[in-house]
Amino acid sequence: MAGKNVIELTDDNFDTEVTNSPIPVLVDFTATWCGPCKMLAPIVEKIADENVGKYKVAKLDIDDAPKVTQRFGVRSVPTILVFKGGAKAGQHVGVTNKETLVKMLEA
Repeated sequence: MAGKNVIELTDDNFDTEVTNSPIPVLVDFTATWCGPCKMLAPIVEKIADENVGKYKVAKLDIDDAPKVTQRFGVRSVPTILVFKGGAKAGQHVGVTNKETLVKMLEA
């Protein structure tokens, strides 16, 4: 379950929410069974809460959205992808800190 400012992505709404977004989007590829994903979740939610309107922050469960997961070659979770202008602009695999993720959005 994502925080109030985190968008839940699916295979069906990915392009609407991410590819067509006028602002940068951080997508957290995650899974309910993933321990490190649970460690990263509060960091992702904090970025979402602190940057409403500046960035979009979203979560995508790899088990619920296999098409998008395969499309971007995500093979391990957590994986963070940053999109700008509809294109992938950054990637980080594994648990990290807030500063690293914000730098990816601002790069």
